[in-house]
Amino acid sequence: MRIVFFLLETFFFFLVAAALLRAWMNHLRIHMSAQPGRLVIAVTDWLVSPLRRLLPRGLAQSRTDWGSLFAAMLLSLMYGVLWLLLATSVSSAPLSTEAGITTVASMAVRILVRTLLQGLMVLLLGYAILSWVQPHSPVMSTLERLCAPILRPVRRVVPLVGGVDLSVLVLIILLQVGLMLLG
Repeated sequence: MRIVFFLLETFFFFLVAAALLRAWMNHLRIHMSAQPGRLVIAVTDWLVSPLRRLLPRGLAQSRTDWGSLFAAMLLSLMYGVLWLLLATSVSSAPLSTEAGITTVASMAVRILVRTLLQGLMVLLLGYAILSWVQPHSPVMSTLERLCAPILRPVRRVVPLVGGVDLSVLVLIILLQVGLMLLG
């Protein structure tokens, strides 16, 4: 049964991460014709497009991509419901309605925060590796735009050490601590 839970979490991690990345790219006004824009649109458009049509005009026209954010939240809730259904199918203990709602909500928040932290780590690792190995790669400019707003506050605090920017390392360590606290 652990394999089923792992596959469920991996599947929803990928979907939630794509929706969050789409929202972040739209917030930063990164053109979606380049990668990873085409990928996140292909993965999330089935849910984001209908949600955008349902949004009130004020939310639909705001700078924040509420359609993608609501998609990430809805996907997280779907994960929580499926997780609860699987968990209760293997357990014979009865579950109250309040406990079920609490479990779904906590699992949804958990996967949303975990996906956010792990997604940031993946972006930062990709950015760090490419900056050393192939700094003039076409994807590097997109990664730079995605990571710069997150790295800016850390760069103000962490000085260059021997001409090397350690802000990425510091932020990855902080994200890892956040994941440890999440459990």
